[in-house]
Amino acid sequence: MTLPGIDQLLAQPEKYLKGKTVGLLVNHTSLASDQQHSIKHFNSHSSFKLNALFAPEHGLYGIAQDMVEIENETDPVSGLTVSSLYGKTEKTLEPDLAALAEVDNLIFDIQDVGARYYTFIYTMAKCMEICKKSNTRMIVCDRPNPINGVSLEGNLVAPNYHSFVGQYPLPNRHAMTVGELALFFNHEINIGCELKVVPMTDWNREQWYDETRLYWVSPSPNMPTLDTAVVYPGMCLIEGTQLSEGRGTTRPFENFGAPFIDPHKLSKRIQNDIGELPGVIFRSHFFKPMFQKHKNKVCGGLQIHVTDRNRFKPLLTTIALLRSVIELYPNEFKWRTEPYEFVSDRLAIDLLYGNTNLREAILNDSFSLSKIEESWQEELDGFKKLRNNYLIYY
Repeated sequence: MTLPGIDQLLAQPEKYLKGKTVGLLVNHTSLASDQQHSIKHFNSHSSFKLNALFAPEHGLYGIAQDMVEIENETDPVSGLTVSSLYGKTEKTLEPDLAALAEVDNLIFDIQDVGARYYTFIYTMAKCMEICKKSNTRMIVCDRPNPINGVSLEGNLVAPNYHSFVGQYPLPNRHAMTVGELALFFNHEINIGCELKVVPMTDWNREQWYDETRLYWVSPSPNMPTLDTAVVYPGMCLIEGTQLSEGRGTTRPFENFGAPFIDPHKLSKRIQNDIGELPGVIFRSHFFKPMFQKHKNKVCGGLQIHVTDRNRFKPLLTTIALLRSVIELYPNEFKWRTEPYEFVSDRLAIDLLYGNTNLREAILNDSFSLSKIEESWQEELDGFKKLRNNYLIYY
C-alpha cells in the first residue's frame, strides 16, 4: 500500500520540521492513511502548535464550484480561522505575509490530479514565494499523481499566456507529483524558498491511483472519480468553449455537448479520426446539465469511454472532438469570451492551451491531428529532460 507523505511526516516530524509552530494548507483530501485529517493530527500533536490554516480553490471542504469566491471560515476541529486563498481578486491567491508571522513551517498536503490546469499546484507555488519572504520553511507532503508518473502529453505554456490554469511552462499532462513539482518550481522558476519534500513510500511511476490501495476522495466537486481525472488533461479544454463539459451531470468531463449538436452525426464524424485515437470509444447520447452551461437544456453530445488508459491520449482526443464539432457546426460553435480565472484580455481557450496555436490551426482546412501532435513534440522532449532532474520515484 502506498503511504502518503503526511504519514512519514507524522512518524518523523523532527526530520522535516523546524521550530515549534505549524501552518497547514489543506482541504478535504488531506488525509493520512488512517483516514484522519491532517488538521486533527496536528491539532492534537504534543510537539507542535497549529497556528494557521489556509484553503485553496473550492474551500476547506471542497464544496464550492469552480471560479467561485471562497470566504474565510472557522475550522470546527481547531477553532482557527481558515484563510481562503481563492477570493475575488488575483491578489487573494497568496497568503498575506503577516499570516505567516507566527508560523515556522507551512505544510502543503493536498491531492492533485496530474494536469497543468488544476489550480492547487499554483496555490502551492504562490505559498512557496511567500515562505521565501517570511523565512518560513515550506513542507510539501507528497501524494500520488493519480494518472501515473510516466505518461506526458502536450505543449508548454507560452510566456504571454501564463495564468492560474497554467502559471508555469508545464505540458498539459506533466506526469509529476506535487513534491516533484515543488522541487521543479523552487529551482527552475527560481522561487528559492527553504523547502522540504516528504516523500511517499511504496509508490512507483507506473501506478494509477486505483493501484495504490488509497481511497479516492474527489479533489473538487467535478472530479468525482479516477475516470474523470483520466480524461481531464484534454477535456478541460472544453471550458474554453460554449460547449458543456458535463458540469451539472454525474460524469463531468466524460460527457460533453450542446443543444445544437446531433449526437449521431457527431459520432459518425469522429469515426474518421478513430485510427489516430488509441484506447477510446465514444457513445452518442443526450444529457441535461443541472447547473452551469446550458442549465436545464437537453444537450446532444458524446460520452467518452476509455478502453485502454495506458494508450489513451486525452489531449489529442479532445482536439479531435473539437475539430469534429467545428466541422459540423461552424456557425453554432463559439469560443468562450467571458473572463476566465482572473483574466479578461485573452480567451480562455488560449490560456488553457497555453498559446493561440490550437485556436488558429483548428479552423484551417489543412488541419491534421498528426501535425498538432508533432508541433509540441520538440518542447515536450526538452521538458522531459529537465523534469528528470526533479524526479523522486523511479
